[in-house]
Amino acid sequence: MYRPTTASEASPVVLLWHGRGPEERDVLAPLARAAASLGVVCFVPDWRPDGHDGGRTHLRESAMFVQRNAADFGGDTRRIALAGWSLGSKAAMAAALDPSALDGWRPRAVVGIAGGYTRPEPLTGRAPIDELTGAEESLPAIPIWLIHGTADPVVDIQQSRRLHAALQHRGWPTSLDEPDTDHAGVIMTEYDPESRRCRPSHADHAVQAGSQTAHLLARAANITPRACQTVRRPS
Repeated sequence: MYRPTTASEASPVVLLWHGRGPEERDVLAPLARAAASLGVVCFVPDWRPDGHDGGRTHLRESAMFVQRNAADFGGDTRRIALAGWSLGSKAAMAAALDPSALDGWRPRAVVGIAGGYTRPEPLTGRAPIDELTGAEESLPAIPIWLIHGTADPVVDIQQSRRLHAALQHRGWPTSLDEPDTDHAGVIMTEYDPESRRCRPSHADHAVQAGSQTAHLLARAANITPRACQTVRRPS
């Protein structure tokens, strides 16, 4: 858990899920610290995508924990955004598109970081793009913030572009940022082949992209309706 060094009142909250590597919450530490420096209480749980249920239980338990305990850590439970990176992004999107994914609870907003949305995700076993297509018109829209590096060799940026276009078609408030970085750089890290994990990076592209992602987290947790509508691509 990461929180602001000073806060005179309850702070907005972000629940941030890591990607496919089991128990890799440390990978998101640089991003979580950056978000906390902007005034966000950020919870980053471990979860195991390689578990018997694909990590579903861990994800659901982390969401319940934040709802019940965020206030004890200075968080405002009325302002909880859900975010995920890579596979975690796919799972976070399910919480926006299917109220049953987290027992009826839906976050204030969702931030999808370098996610793929055309294949099944851990919470419901369905692809988010299919879930959106089949969602009832009566489902209340929540803001969806997307960010995806243009040089991502792991997940094609077209995945985020396709979801963004589908959300726009449905009239959902949405934005898409496309920083000039890769799959690891968008969370302020770089991939280390020896350890087969991401580690903090001080490369300019990663610092800039990670900072951009941190600002999205902060804005999403304290969002006003229909505030995000644009596509921002590098010039």
